[in-house]
Amino acid sequence: MSSRCIVVAAVLWIGCVIFPTLLTAQSSAQSSAPTPAQAAGATPNTSGKQTAAEKKAAQKQAAAKPLSPAEELQKAISDAGNDRAALVKNLQGYLEKYPEAPERPQIYRALVEACMQFHDDGCATNYAERIVSLTPGDNSMALLAIQLLERAGDAASVGRAVTYATRVYESVKNSPIAEKSPRVSAEEWESQKKRDESAMLALRGRLEARLQASITARKDFENSYALLPNASAALRLGEFDELAKDYKSAATWYGRAFALSDTATKSGNRREIREKMGNAWRLAHGNDAGLGDFLLKTIDDVTASSAAPRVKRNAGAKDAFAYVLRRAPDGSAYPMAAQKGKVLVINFWATWCGPCHALEPIYEKLAARYAGNTGVVFLSANCDEDESLVKPYLAERKPRSSEVFADGLDESFAVDSFPTVLIVDRGGRVVFRANGFDPETIEQELGEAILQAVAITADAGKPSAPSAH
Repeated sequence: MSSRCIVVAAVLWIGCVIFPTLLTAQSSAQSSAPTPAQAAGATPNTSGKQTAAEKKAAQKQAAAKPLSPAEELQKAISDAGNDRAALVKNLQGYLEKYPEAPERPQIYRALVEACMQFHDDGCATNYAERIVSLTPGDNSMALLAIQLLERAGDAASVGRAVTYATRVYESVKNSPIAEKSPRVSAEEWESQKKRDESAMLALRGRLEARLQASITARKDFENSYALLPNASAALRLGEFDELAKDYKSAATWYGRAFALSDTATKSGNRREIREKMGNAWRLAHGNDAGLGDFLLKTIDDVTASSAAPRVKRNAGAKDAFAYVLRRAPDGSAYPMAAQKGKVLVINFWATWCGPCHALEPIYEKLAARYAGNTGVVFLSANCDEDESLVKPYLAERKPRSSEVFADGLDESFAVDSFPTVLIVDRGGRVVFRANGFDPETIEQELGEAILQAVAITADAGKPSAPSAH
């Protein structure tokens, strides 16, 4: 990513809150402040031109006048120019001087963003945890802190991650239905809440397992599975039983994990789960006899237990162009059929996803590059379970690409991590996919893939040359 994009990313977090205040204050001060001559009681100069003496006196006064904290913050950002390391250094220096600055939540966010851009996880973790301390209800930042702390891997870091996971879980568990988005039914809200609780219990269980807290980890995985059967919890419970040499129970859990997984789940692919199940079955029974029937019965049982009705948008859609999405955040219809015959560039994101925020400036830059090309459509498809988070986020960010709710499109394209960027050709085929991204290469990779998709689309629309006979 270019260093200019880093500064832009910082301004996205800071500018809308700080800069308007700065500019207003500066304008007011400049218009009302007397000149040095006026302050000394001299006759005002009404000619409209500033004399050399007045200019010199004004410069001297400006140099002598100390900057306000708001002006210092603006100077810290502007002095960094296009240097992202300088931006971090200047903002850190400002915080050392003004540790209780009212703007520090926004500054911390800018620092998290910048530190992640040049892969300084320690720096990003530091400021992410500061945000969580200041705003304990910020679940999206708590989840980012958990991700960074788990990546650090030491016992102290993972222990703090467990604390944050507990905080987010309790927040989800105790969230009242009054917080439900008006666009979500009570049934959908309850279903989403259950999925979130289950996911947080599985996450906390994974962290506890890393700390060798087997008893509490197992309890969390069991509760996660009880709330909502899922492959991750089933796989972990199978591993616990295998370690305890309860191979029959381990085979049962592995069978459930296999039935609930797809071809590439986060908890491992089906081949690996199948091997674990086969090994446990042989250890329990001495051979493979009966394994096939056992697996078929397990799949039937799991399918029946997880077949609870769930409202799905676009359930009958056969391809991307058959979907009717909703514009974000107002919910108005966005029929994908209107985009048929065009190249689609789709960024699947969520408000809680830190890497998604880092990708935004690059994606917006590419969208601006193709703003005049009606044959290419850039979409940002939000995948938040709680859609009420989207409106305030977009109001702050003011994106240039078209924002929509994913409304099942993410499931259609098997999106299971964020950000994921797809390029879909005019026939509905995925010709490029990026699960996550490298900030140093994604702009070039995505730009080249778009050019190639556009070129293929253009060539496909040309009449073929007559063959020679």
